[in-house]
Amino acid sequence: MFNNGNISISISDEDSDDLGRMRVRGRRKRKKNNLRAKSEFSRRLFRFFLRYRTLLIFVFVAGLLLFEATRIGRKPGLVVNSKDSHVEVKKSSSGEHLTRIEPPKRDVRGGRDRCLKLLPPDQLEHLDPPVNEDSTSHVKKVVYFSETVITDGGGNNTFSQHQSEGTRFNLFTGNQTFDQREKSFKVNKIAEVHCGFYSENGGFRVSDEDKRYMQICKVVVSTCAFGGGDALHQPIGMSEASLKKVCYVAFWDEITLAAQESEGHKIGDDGFIGKWRIVVVRELPFTDQRLNGKIPKMLAHRLFPNSKYSIWVDSKSQFRKDPLGVLEALLWRSNSVLAISQHGARSSVYDEAKAVVSKHKATPEEVEVQLAQYRRDGLPEDKRFNGKKALSEASVIVREHTALTNLFMCIWFNEVVRFTSRDQLSFPYVLWRLNMSENINMFPVCIRKDLVNAMGHIRKAKPSHGRMSMF
Repeated sequence: MFNNGNISISISDEDSDDLGRMRVRGRRKRKKNNLRAKSEFSRRLFRFFLRYRTLLIFVFVAGLLLFEATRIGRKPGLVVNSKDSHVEVKKSSSGEHLTRIEPPKRDVRGGRDRCLKLLPPDQLEHLDPPVNEDSTSHVKKVVYFSETVITDGGGNNTFSQHQSEGTRFNLFTGNQTFDQREKSFKVNKIAEVHCGFYSENGGFRVSDEDKRYMQICKVVVSTCAFGGGDALHQPIGMSEASLKKVCYVAFWDEITLAAQESEGHKIGDDGFIGKWRIVVVRELPFTDQRLNGKIPKMLAHRLFPNSKYSIWVDSKSQFRKDPLGVLEALLWRSNSVLAISQHGARSSVYDEAKAVVSKHKATPEEVEVQLAQYRRDGLPEDKRFNGKKALSEASVIVREHTALTNLFMCIWFNEVVRFTSRDQLSFPYVLWRLNMSENINMFPVCIRKDLVNAMGHIRKAKPSHGRMSMF
């Protein structure tokens, strides 16, 4: 009891305990009500889902299908003229669509974002190859070994009448000795090198009419399908100016010719199917179709002697860009003489060798012979040369035909003949030996995807019936 004047207040322990219990009971009651409300809501939600589960699943699936449909875009066959896509529809004699929609690429922000930046269409229509000044390269001329031009640098004849045991050299390639191989890397003003077409009896024969056509080409897009393993995919996306200035040439053998004709794809009286001039090659020099394919892939300067520029496209791909625009974007803009796609999965030639063996693209023994030689020559295991990724994918090759790039392609061709036909293994080596990475545009994989549509092979290629002409 406290007494302060006229006011007295009494406090007992029992009153305090009763008040505390009342407050606790009040709080507990509110907590139980909240739990009861949440439980009731959960039960109602569960009953709602059970009752309408079929409808909810249907709405979800329909929304997913609608989302996927908006990603795929319009159906092939619709003519679309917009900034985001390009379509050109053409039918073969059998009614098959030979072109397809060029789909837009989008970045994570949802906007259109292509890796390959071409000039606007109005500028492409007036684009011409530049008039280059004299090349600054130290290589001014390349002399190709043949039956009539055979020297070892000192005028001595090095021709062997017998094929070296264990090699694939023949009358088409010439029998390159190891001494000649080493000298080909020692670059001088005048370079001497084997570069195919060694003998008149070496094979790879084309008609005189096709030769005349190939001699007038100044800029060429080329592909090949040997062994009947690939279809012919019509190029799209070119300007009217490119159609007048660029040759499109597809090399077939007789196996592919028969396969295509059986499917109704006939070569016209003018020698064309669509935009492609079809050149039928007879007496292929190798039974291995992969090696035969390296001839048009690497030796365009021999097949098109007056061409200044060439673009190679693997037959499993559809070229979908303006050729002159591609040359401007990948060569002229960067002052390069050779542009080739980086490898998408690996950077080291030694890692690539392991992948080649594991995928059964070549035997472990032949790969080891090649790598042992490269190790002896001192090829570093660095993943980059001069800061650039050196391992190439090589399904698209864009180049100017200079003395230096011609020498490069000749040596590269000789390496795939001497060792394995997997050109990814030999490209970094030749690049390193010639020390020319400063002139190379190793463009990223996303640019290659902008350049071509990946179509794939339709069947396994059949081996060549041509006789391999040995020494």
